Amino acid sequence: MKQTLFILFQHLVPQHLLSRLVGRLAECKTPWVKNFFIRQFAKKYAINMQEALVEEPTAYENFNAFFTRELKPDARSIDQDEDTIVSPADGAISQLGPIEHGRIFQAKGRGYGLSTLLGGCEKLAEDFKNGSFATIYLSPRDYHRVHMPLRGTLRETIYVPGDLFSVNQTTAENVDQLFARNERHVAIFDTEAGPMAMVLVGAMIVAGIETVWEGQVAPPLKQPLRTQYGNAEQLPVTLEKGAEMGRFKLGSTVVLLFGKDATQWLDELAAKSPVELGKKIGSVRT
Repeated sequence: MKQTLFILFQHLVPQHLLSRLVGRLAECKTPWVKNFFIRQFAKKYAINMQEALVEEPTAYENFNAFFTRELKPDARSIDQDEDTIVSPADGAISQLGPIEHGRIFQAKGRGYGLSTLLGGCEKLAEDFKNGSFATIYLSPRDYHRVHMPLRGTLRETIYVPGDLFSVNQTTAENVDQLFARNERHVAIFDTEAGPMAMVLVGAMIVAGIETVWEGQVAPPLKQPLRTQYGNAEQLPVTLEKGAEMGRFKLGSTVVLLFGKDATQWLDELAAKSPVELGKKIGSVRT
């Protein structure tokens, strides 16, 4: 009953309005306001501030700065073996496995279309048909910057407007095509493993998605937006393995896609397996 009411609430609430209001609150710099929310959040989720570059929670100018806090240089080590694919974030595996018949498994018999996830581009989806995917959920207590699993050169990005359902396990099990219906930002990279997609999925009360090359990515008019890189208008963007590529202002999910026979995930990984930024989650097939 509790889960049913939770899902019903998300269908009825004005998702974007609520998220915008929370976003404004998260940007508030009034000391007593931002300090109250930062302290409450840090206490509720037992945030480990000892690994943060700035350890004092109230030293951040607003809640968003605290939430997207930078870690100390030695807080995470990046596996630099050439054939290693590392986790792009702290979090837990939601699902991972093969992309079969152009569909990606979500949870409990639910799935969604590959091309739909990528903004309806069938040609782009061809790069990943019969490939593999890994969906990584970032909980509220996790570090919320997203890093590169491999060295890659950005080919294009696609902003796809959509809903803002929560992306936790409950909604994954109960909302059809969750990750392909929520607002998302798709980044396509060329890597040593071939094409790689990093899909940053928005969620309820997420105050924004950012990338290191373009800042806030959600256009104000909420229209689909496709951008090509490596041309006269948009210079090439190459990021090393482990380099920051983006961040979430409040929690969400990253979906990784690779092409056919390109990668092999670690056998021990399964739904709910914890992962840590920089640790090996798979290998490039040679």
